[in-house]
Amino acid sequence: MVKPDSHPGGDPYLARQKRLAQALLRAKLDIVALNPGPTLEYLTGLKFHLSERPVTALFAPDSPVRIIHPELESAKTTNLPFPCQAYAYGEDPGTWVAVFQHGFQQAGLPVRPRIGIEPRQLRVMEYSLLQSATPDADFIPAEETLAGLRLYKDHDELVAIKKAVDIAEAALLKTLPLIKIGMSERMVASELIQQLFKAGSDAEMPFSPIVSAGPNSANPHASPSDYVLRDGDLLVIDWGASHAGYLSDLTRTFALGETEPEYQRIAGIVLRANEAGRKAAGAGVTAEDVDRAARRVIEQAGYGEYFIHRTGHGLGRESHEEPYIRNGNRLALAPGMVFTIEPGIYIPNQNGVRIEDNVVITSEGAECLSSLPRELLTIG
Repeated sequence: MVKPDSHPGGDPYLARQKRLAQALLRAKLDIVALNPGPTLEYLTGLKFHLSERPVTALFAPDSPVRIIHPELESAKTTNLPFPCQAYAYGEDPGTWVAVFQHGFQQAGLPVRPRIGIEPRQLRVMEYSLLQSATPDADFIPAEETLAGLRLYKDHDELVAIKKAVDIAEAALLKTLPLIKIGMSERMVASELIQQLFKAGSDAEMPFSPIVSAGPNSANPHASPSDYVLRDGDLLVIDWGASHAGYLSDLTRTFALGETEPEYQRIAGIVLRANEAGRKAAGAGVTAEDVDRAARRVIEQAGYGEYFIHRTGHGLGRESHEEPYIRNGNRLALAPGMVFTIEPGIYIPNQNGVRIEDNVVITSEGAECLSSLPRELLTIG
């Protein structure tokens, strides 16, 4: 099988396009229209960046992939080893609707086609052009259909994710000795980013690292600021790496000098919650059950109101994708699903703790892809 980082269009992409065709038939969709992004890359290996020029790929059963793109991107759609019909346009926006119309006419769709779209990905620009090209079409949200394709990672995808985890862990280990009390969050983040690149991360990282200390660590999605690390603070580092288009997403919490006993106790509670979530995960277990296992530990310790987010989320070509490990999600976990387990406790205006690992469901249970110590280590 062709590796995920091989030339686009190899065997994995043909197989994925066939699976998409079957999924469209089951969903009673005539065609799906995709913007550049993770799903298009998953299906073709092709990367286009979103700009002022529209790009749309059309996938219909028993039909070649049709890609509408600017002429300057033509090299990307030549000599592909899967059937592809490209519709290139010039710099005159007045020609765009006609090109979109031509693409749909060539697809041989019914008078009133059912067109699947990704609501979180499709821009208003492309959506308006699609509407103009097919005014009688019904546009159907197809996120569940498309997410189902990417939900189960194959061997090569898992290899890439594990490599992204290894890169992230190596980068943090190089960064930790450099962290000193008196540095700003922004300085720590800068060092970590450099180490991620040195360790081999792709340029397009999953997200900008979260480095938050003291009161800022009580904000799960804080941005690195000029806040200066102080003795007694907790330091939360949430970071990840990218390899061959696949991502990792990890979090560890550290003590800066001597911290209060309550914060050490909170760190121990979150550690036990993380362990409970990892232990609960396995084939046939629901996503909701994993969330409950981790959440129960924190609630029984009296900190339930301070665990303010779901226990985890899927991981792959996006840092947040299916499956979502949350209350109410009755999805049964199955081999090949990759997700995070990241319980946390956040005390407003004081400190926060989060411990995040990446796991994959196997036929035997759940394998943890990350291995850094989870205990509250003292640094600085």
